[in-house]
Amino acid sequence: MPTTDDIDATLALTRQLISCASVTPDDAGCQAIMTARLSAAGFHIEPMRFGNVDNFWATRGEDGPLLVFAGHTDVVPPGDLSNWQSDPFTATASGEDLVGRGTADMKASLAAMVVACEQFVTEHPRHTGRIGFLITSDEEGPARDGTVKVVDALAARGEQIDWCVVGEPSSTRQLGDLVKNGRRGSLNATLVIHGKQGHIAYPHLADNPIHRALPALDALAREPWDAGNDFFDPTSLQISTVRAGQGVTNVIPGSIEVLFNLRFSTALTAQSIQERCEAILKQHDLHYDITWSLSGEPFLTEPGALLTAVSDSIRATTALTPEVSTGGGTSDGRFIAPTGAQVVEVGHVQEPSHPCHERVNSADIPRMTEIYQGILERLLPD
Repeated sequence: MPTTDDIDATLALTRQLISCASVTPDDAGCQAIMTARLSAAGFHIEPMRFGNVDNFWATRGEDGPLLVFAGHTDVVPPGDLSNWQSDPFTATASGEDLVGRGTADMKASLAAMVVACEQFVTEHPRHTGRIGFLITSDEEGPARDGTVKVVDALAARGEQIDWCVVGEPSSTRQLGDLVKNGRRGSLNATLVIHGKQGHIAYPHLADNPIHRALPALDALAREPWDAGNDFFDPTSLQISTVRAGQGVTNVIPGSIEVLFNLRFSTALTAQSIQERCEAILKQHDLHYDITWSLSGEPFLTEPGALLTAVSDSIRATTALTPEVSTGGGTSDGRFIAPTGAQVVEVGHVQEPSHPCHERVNSADIPRMTEIYQGILERLLPD
């Protein structure tokens, strides 16, 4: 169990990481702080830089199942500084909370991971299995040179992750009240429907693409993609952007551009969605172009060793039995799960996402350490 010194260490490390202005993709020194601590605890450190993104892979132990802590050091920009009551990159006490950019997402979790491992290896120097860290500075940005590249490099040399704990802010109202055992897939589309530009007074000489688009868009939005399942809500298509015209009232535009996204469950694949979308579009006799971009396939960790260890550790620390959910956006778990790893997200409370005055409850910071250490003790006993 964490001692008073470890509690102070977690809070101190959280403050130290927050002081690094690591706006994506700049790591700003966070990883050097973490790797120095992990190296002292017996971890082998392997920096992995791809493009302008810093990543590292760290392991301790020689053989047996591999439990990995995964996360990111980069944060979203603080925005208008006048909306902050304190420097976003100075950890500031505010009542019962610690305020600063990256507190919840996810520097307090990173600090807890490091301190939990320090304490665990001190108490269990002959623990079974292996412990790993997969850390990137490219989660809040394009996510092209971060976790996905590290996972590819590990797969190329036959490295297999068995269990992965991602430190994303999963809790909603209280620490540990919810964990994520999967995420929906995310598929983006850019649809351009072509017509014929003309004067509004002579519609018979033009072909209005907006009029053509509306029934097709309505059909896409109303399509019952699936009914969901025990772990996922029904798939949802949402139109996010519509662009057409020149901002005048007397010209029929020549085209309309529509951006939409589908968050989809394991009942579907990206390929099946694309085929169904295009079948609907063809039913409406449209002249169109469409491009697709897959942000990630859905993933799911079903009940097993990792979920049991996570739930038991949370219950021992907080007296709560966590709800298990696949809701919300995407995370880097989408790159790790396809390797066959069990992946669960366990982190602090953050509502809403990326707010000004981002904060965590100060008392939750050492409790997160206790949760992570409890997971280690349950999965990698002596």
